[in-house]
Amino acid sequence: MRRVVFNQKGGVGKSTITCNLAAVSAQQGLRTLVVDLDSQGNTTRYLMGQAADGDLGAGAAEFFDQTLKFSVRPPATTDFIVATPWDRLSLMPASGKLDELHGKLESRYKIYKLRDALAELADEFDAIYIDTPPALNFYTRSALIAAEGCLIPFDCDDFSRRALYGLMETVQEIRADHNDALEVEGIVVNQFQPRASLPQRTVQELVDEGLPVLQPYLSASVKIKESHEQARPMVHLDPRHKLTLEFVALHGAIAGKT
Repeated sequence: MRRVVFNQKGGVGKSTITCNLAAVSAQQGLRTLVVDLDSQGNTTRYLMGQAADGDLGAGAAEFFDQTLKFSVRPPATTDFIVATPWDRLSLMPASGKLDELHGKLESRYKIYKLRDALAELADEFDAIYIDTPPALNFYTRSALIAAEGCLIPFDCDDFSRRALYGLMETVQEIRADHNDALEVEGIVVNQFQPRASLPQRTVQELVDEGLPVLQPYLSASVKIKESHEQARPMVHLDPRHKLTLEFVALHGAIAGKT
């Protein structure tokens, strides 16, 4: 199953959700790949820690770069994937070079290359999670075209709610024009505060409108900042923490849909 975590708004928890769901997937025995398409590399740093400051080798930028060059024997997609410190969890890392390539890739219309490459990995990985930049650019569209399922993070404020309808329309447009296999698996409620009236009301309104809001909601917790700092997904940092159990339950919820 190939899933994209998509939202054009920054700071809604795309990288956090991507890495923690992937970590749960791998811990439960699935061969799992994370593809980081955000040049900021937050997902790469989260999974690799200080190693992300060094040379991780070829990654997403190098993969896209080679699509611009004709080769009789192009490198295998696995050449752009590295192992993480966690069993069964692999990564196609991001770098700032993605920004440098963006214009060339868009003008040469290499929008289907990621889809083709990930399809070749069907026998290598049981689950693939794609993290996207906070913009509807070439990389985000490539991810939506490559994916079968789409998770939309939602951080319980009015700006996010107003943007949500546009995000759903974007997914439907990609589905109609490029990828009829793409489905919105659900809206992931992040940083939820159950005792605050605004988040409760906002999320309930989404439910009442019939939007696919997933359960459980992910709680707001300072523990996630510690998880980022230590570069340890929650399932490895504190397996019994409430937020960890929520990620495990959320993974079960989306896995049950496939």
